Amino acid sequence: MFKTVLFPIDQSREAREAAEVVVDIVQKYDSHLVLLSVVEIADSEASADAEPMASPDQVAQLLQNAQSLFTQQGIQAETIEREGKPAFVICDVADEIGANLIVMGCRGLGLTEEGMTDSVTNRVINLSPCPVLVVP
Repeated sequence: MFKTVLFPIDQSREAREAAEVVVDIVQKYDSHLVLLSVVEIADSEASADAEPMASPDQVAQLLQNAQSLFTQQGIQAETIEREGKPAFVICDVADEIGANLIVMGCRGLGLTEEGMTDSVTNRVINLSPCPVLVVP
């Protein structure tokens, strides 16, 4: 059913919690797991109080740590690192790899009307070429 699972990761607590669900799905369906981390390109219009973007070195370390976590569970995971706007990159990669499912943690930014327009998760849900499982 889910031959290829895409798991976009960042440094959030929600992504770490979603990893447990990913382990269950990948083991149950004997899926191919692809870990994706996106280095967001700095936006010149971004506000000064915005969270700092992760550096390429931080992203590489994050992917390595995540891959180790899955290896401990007996799961081989492919890693992909890209630059760009996270929601668009996630959907593009899902299309490129023929993902059957995207599993994402949700930071809850979409719970307000203002946050909904800025939510990466909401954008992925609307643009995705495959089903999206959001882990609260």
